[in-house]
Amino acid sequence: MQNTPRGMRLHIGIFGRRNVGKSSIINRLTEQDISLVSEIAGTTTDPVEKAMELPPLGPVLFVDTAGIDDEGSLGEKRIEKTKKIFDRTDLAIIVSENPQWGSFEQALASEFNKRKIPIIPVINKADLLDINNPGTDSAVVSAKENTGIEDLKQKIIGTAPEEFLSPPAIVSDLVPPGELAVLVVPIDLEAPKGRLILPQVQTIRDLLDNDSMVMVVKERELKEGLGRLKKSPALVVTDSQAFLKVSADVPNGVKLTSFSILFARLKGELNGMIQGTRSIENLKSGDKVLICESCTHHAIGDDIGRVKIPRWLTQYTGAKLDFEVYAGHDFPENIGDYSLIVHCGACMTNRREVLSRIAKANAANVPITNYGLAIAYSLGIFERAIEPFC
Repeated sequence: MQNTPRGMRLHIGIFGRRNVGKSSIINRLTEQDISLVSEIAGTTTDPVEKAMELPPLGPVLFVDTAGIDDEGSLGEKRIEKTKKIFDRTDLAIIVSENPQWGSFEQALASEFNKRKIPIIPVINKADLLDINNPGTDSAVVSAKENTGIEDLKQKIIGTAPEEFLSPPAIVSDLVPPGELAVLVVPIDLEAPKGRLILPQVQTIRDLLDNDSMVMVVKERELKEGLGRLKKSPALVVTDSQAFLKVSADVPNGVKLTSFSILFARLKGELNGMIQGTRSIENLKSGDKVLICESCTHHAIGDDIGRVKIPRWLTQYTGAKLDFEVYAGHDFPENIGDYSLIVHCGACMTNRREVLSRIAKANAANVPITNYGLAIAYSLGIFERAIEPFC
């Protein structure tokens, strides 16, 4: 767990037509042969990713993509894969061979502008061009001659969104320095062997960086652990699956929430998801509910997304609901067919992808919530779980 998770890295997508040198540029930026380079157009088929450190910006993820002008039935599929990268791009590099953009470059720029994603225009193959005034926003490079790459890196650093220069807090703004947070971490069949899951690790680090104190307990030891304290903790954070027992053991005067709800705020839009959660009241038999997981894993018998949440929502609503599960970067096109979207905490993907999904849900007028919020609502402890943020 020494490496920065991909979900916390600045995602830099490299886009353009076939054979403009996108793969050569990512190889120069990373100083490694990450992408296959060839004079044959369409060499890059699937997106190619490379994580690295870019001082002083920090951890980034470069994503090389297939040409946006690909042709044929396979080309159309490659273009669709490239377009999926739009949803998780924080900063877009548009590569061309000419200072004058054509229709493909203009279409890319329009799409990123619509999404409010910053753009860096790059003119490649400078060794073959005579460029006098490329414009202040453009980087002029020759991947072949390895020129202009350092200037491109500086433009990336200067164009990065503000949130990557000053990362938001996970929980430290809720627990002042010197105060105590109690984290409830069940060790059950879904807990990874020999380690904690990513949200728990990141929450602990965020608190320690803030000079806050942390006590970590399993749900069975929570009540005794709280009894040993001379002063009540500033906050108790639990795994959402243990919400009911933890809520019963934590005194009413102590604030309580879950890791998943913290990540709804970190990776998405908490207020919008709170409103989306309330739409659970409107669910009726026959409604379709979409369960979204940002990671792929082997589902155990009592899987949270496939078994527990459907069971709790069914018990709460008394309705016969139709649940569908999408995992990883897959996301359905027919969003309007669903009455509710329940997203995971998104610890394995970046905020941009979650915001893209929220935007699609809003455009289709479909309410969206997340695991922790939906569980708290189904168990009747919703208002308590969101009280720390009100």
